Formats: sequence, C-alpha cells, structure tokens
Amino acid sequence: MDKLKNNPKLIDALLILGMIAPVAVGALLKILLIPAAEGVEITGAHIFFTIPLPLGGLPITETQVNQWLVMISLLFVCLYLTRGLKTIPDLKRQHLAEWIVEQTEKLVKSNMGEYFAGFAPFIGAVLGLSAFSSLLSLTGLFPPTSDLNVTAGWAILVFILITYYKMKCGPIQYLKSFAEPVPFLAPLNVISEFATPVSMAFRHYGNILSGTVISVLLATALQGLSQLVLGWLPGFLGEIPLFRIGLPAVFSIYFDIFSGCLQAFIFAMLTMLYVAGGFPAEEYFRRQKLKIEKSKKTKLIKNSEVI
Repeated sequence: MDKLKNNPKLIDALLILGMIAPVAVGALLKILLIPAAEGVEITGAHIFFTIPLPLGGLPITETQVNQWLVMISLLFVCLYLTRGLKTIPDLKRQHLAEWIVEQTEKLVKSNMGEYFAGFAPFIGAVLGLSAFSSLLSLTGLFPPTSDLNVTAGWAILVFILITYYKMKCGPIQYLKSFAEPVPFLAPLNVISEFATPVSMAFRHYGNILSGTVISVLLATALQGLSQLVLGWLPGFLGEIPLFRIGLPAVFSIYFDIFSGCLQAFIFAMLTMLYVAGGFPAEEYFRRQKLKIEKSKKTKLIKNSEVI
C-alpha cells in the first residue's frame, strides 16, 4: 500500500484503466451473451438474463448494464481529475477539473439565478451521464439513452424537482397557479404540467435512437454501394468495402458525437429552465421577508417582557 501511495504514476495508470475497463467489460458481455446478427438488425436493448421473482421475472438488459458501466467510468474520470488537488494548481488535469466546475456553476447561475447555485453538481451529473451514455455508441455498445426507460426516469426526477420548487409557497399557491393567467385555461395548464416530463423523455430518447438507426442504415447502404461498384472485380477486390472506409466515421461525428452532446445540453437546459421558471421567487422571498420581520417582532416582545 505504501509503495502504491509513493508511486503517483501507477495510481494514475490504475485510474485510467478504471475508465477503460467498464467499456471493455461491456464489449465482452456483448460478444459472449448476444448472438451475432446476420444483415441489418435494429432492435432495442437485448436481455442478458432474467432474475426470477415472486411477481414475475426481472430482466437484466443492455440498458441497465451499460448504464452502470458508464457510471463506473465517470467515477474513475472524476477520481483521476481530482486526485492530488493543490491550492495553486500545477497539473493540467486540475486546470481541466476547475474549468469544468467553473463553467457548470456559471451555466447554472446564468440560467437559474443565485438561489439555485447549489444545483451545479446535479446539472454537471446530468450533462456527464447523458453525454457519455450517448457516446457509448462509438464503441459499438448499446447507448442507454436509446432506451425510453432511462430518459423517462430522468424526466420523472426532473418533474419531482419542478413540483417541489413550485410548491415552495405551499400547496394552495401551487393549485392557484393552474388558474393563471385566466381560470378557464386551468385544464390546459394541468395537461401542460404532465406533458413536461413526457416531452423531455421522448425528445432525448427519439433523437439518440434516430441517430443510431440512421447510422446503421447508412453503413449498410454504403456496404451495398461498395458491392455494386466493385462487385464485378475478381477475388477479394470485389469484396472491399470501399465506401465504408472513413465515411461512417464522418457521419458519426454528427449522429453520435454532436447529436449526443447536443441532446445532453438540451436536457440540462430544460431542467434548469423548468425548475427555475416554476419557482415563484417573488412570492417566496416576500413570505420569507415577512417571516423574518415577524420573528424579530416576537423576539422584541419577549425581550421587553423579560425586562
């Protein structure tokens, strides 16, 4: 243990290995547990195995396994970036870690205000988890964000936060908000309230899934085009996938990298805007001010009685 502590390069190597190992485990599980497909196959998450339960089996799918693998990789990324922090940074990774924290806090304060400054870790986690889950497709693994269950779970969590901050002034004030700006719009406001998590879940899921499907279709079309153009050549020359060399990688820059990071940013932005927008700040601070004034008056009366 002492040798490990005195060897920072070895610790760094182990942390980097911890980032990569989950992806390697995911690839190994895919090879061992998922049969090879013939031709084009566009399906949802495969079921690895099912745990028997009294009320029915619990399927363990690619989505669940890969989501945990992403979280483990992110854990080691954070450990690597924050190891050996100093008051005056002398490592590039500390500069990178500080930049990420500063930019996240700046993003939260500019969109939510000073009151929600504590939301920075949550928004950072949403951005990281969403982006890395979508980018998992670059390794050939099933991206968890292509499963509606994942994005719906995140959207429900955001919906709970929205409702919590909307009720900061009490349930009566919350119910009154449905009658704004005019009472006869209350039914539409109720529908809009429950449509929020639905739209967030389907937007994220739909964009990531469509990108995955289009990437597969393009790769297959390029394979067919290669055979059409070069198929007349003799021997192995007719089997060279000419148009699949490089072009799928170019397409993946948008469908996998740009789209995945963009959807992570959009989901985080919607989270901030919905939570901050639903918070009745003016009424809340007015009530807090009245409570403080009332508390001061109570203390003055008690002090006068004692005297």
